[in-house]
Amino acid sequence: MPNFRIQLGELLAQEKLITQAQLQQAIERQKMTGDKLGNVLVNLGFITEERLINFLATQLKVPYLDLKTYPINVDVSKKFPERLARRYRMLLLEKKENSSLIGLVDPQDIFAIDEASRVLHTPISLALIKEKDCLATLDLIYRRTDEINKLASELTDQISISSIDIEQLSKDIGQEDIPVSKLLRSIFEDAVQVHASDIHIEPEEKLLRIRYRIDGVLQEHTVSETRVAPILAQRIKILAHLNIMERRLPQDGRFSLKIKNKNFDVRLSTMPIQYGESLVMRLLEQGVKIFSFDDLDVPDHYAQELKRILEIPSGMMLVTGPTGSGKTTTLFSLLNKLNSPEVKIITIEDPIEYQLPRLNQIQVNPHIDLTFANVLRSSLRQDPDIIMVGEIRDAETLSIALRAAMTGHLVLSTMHTHDTSSSVIRMLDLQSETTLIASALRLVLSQRLLRKLCPNCQIDYKPNIIQQKWLEKMSFSPDVIFGIGKGCPYCYGTGYRGRFAIFEMLVLDNEMISALQTHDLHAFNTLAKKACTPLWRSAIQAAIDRKTSLNEVVYLSTLQDK
Repeated sequence: MPNFRIQLGELLAQEKLITQAQLQQAIERQKMTGDKLGNVLVNLGFITEERLINFLATQLKVPYLDLKTYPINVDVSKKFPERLARRYRMLLLEKKENSSLIGLVDPQDIFAIDEASRVLHTPISLALIKEKDCLATLDLIYRRTDEINKLASELTDQISISSIDIEQLSKDIGQEDIPVSKLLRSIFEDAVQVHASDIHIEPEEKLLRIRYRIDGVLQEHTVSETRVAPILAQRIKILAHLNIMERRLPQDGRFSLKIKNKNFDVRLSTMPIQYGESLVMRLLEQGVKIFSFDDLDVPDHYAQELKRILEIPSGMMLVTGPTGSGKTTTLFSLLNKLNSPEVKIITIEDPIEYQLPRLNQIQVNPHIDLTFANVLRSSLRQDPDIIMVGEIRDAETLSIALRAAMTGHLVLSTMHTHDTSSSVIRMLDLQSETTLIASALRLVLSQRLLRKLCPNCQIDYKPNIIQQKWLEKMSFSPDVIFGIGKGCPYCYGTGYRGRFAIFEMLVLDNEMISALQTHDLHAFNTLAKKACTPLWRSAIQAAIDRKTSLNEVVYLSTLQDK
């Protein structure tokens, strides 16, 4: 093979795939970043990744394999040590008696080829693979499930439930080499590896169930060593500074840890159940970039109304939806747009999930009477322009928030309601006056999160008979060809990767305000439903646009009003 590392730029220029000026600019950038020249050229937009990969494969005389479509045999790939696979960015794709096929990000890495030959004891065939796809596939293949089972077994061998030394557990809290620490770290690493938002640890009579919430859906792993459950619970409660002797009452706590060079805040909730304690941990990565307003991907006609309402210096705007529907993310995206040196913003949260400069962020603490209502009342004396209330839960908080919205403050908040119009009903349930709501409420935005179809493994899907009838009932054509994900390394075999929001927006106009002022709720509901595009319709349209699958949106049919 040619000395390709030296000649890559020149060869690309000779083939007129880049210009000499672009090559010189890329070389200067490479000196500053230390990145590979090929990556620099792609990042600068001088050449596409696909074109570069195909060029490399031709010059190196090795085939290029697209891991997004290549049928990965996990059992075969796991025969190669994870340590070497990650170090050299390589994958064992095929293993036969007389040959092995290795996928390499850098097919000229002699050390990688030597290590593969030493481990596999067969002649090696090489293929070129993309680095991003390689890393995603490694995360899919080398899940921590086997490691968790092994560590749980080792821990069971070393402990006796009747002789758990709580004092020693507390002393060992900083030691990472004790068995329970290894097991816990392995669980966290597995969760971070698959981008889980929550970890559920649930003891049962004959097994320990560990479940990860990925893109809103739980995926589970079971451990047969049930005796590790109590000591695992004790260890986690020590980290969160909870009462380790209290097993009869629910407890809440939090702690921080570093996994895979990322810092996480962990919110812990414990609950006594039949066979021990159920633990749920929410993982919040520190320093995550807050979405901008444009990142919300709100439809244009909604975006214009949102911008108009945000320019009004007073009034209330609500974001509604169930738990886990992205309400906080939406609120902070709006605050990100409003944040400037000219305005003072106070947020009242439980807990503080995102951090923005200039914001005065307050964590509520009911144990010392630092409630939403009390903090909101005191915040009004801090001369704020904008107030964000994390959630309106009671009549007192709602009353203060509405009056603040009427006295020159822009108030943003959330409520757990079914849709936009039911938010007003919820306010009335909290003994709020219709005239007060009519005077203060400007806009209600209801939202849900749907899983995105994986862009790498998406195939055509024709609705079945039941789904066709359902589409007809919803006034959509039953002949539309939708998309479905068949599963690949990029999406960890689920067919989905990431989530996106769909929205329903209600902007109160003069007719609606008049109906509220005259206590005519029937007229208000009629006007509100007429003014809104319901969530279920937005969901079906997203499936037609192949952003998500038809199966993902069927449950929203309960929102339709036919």
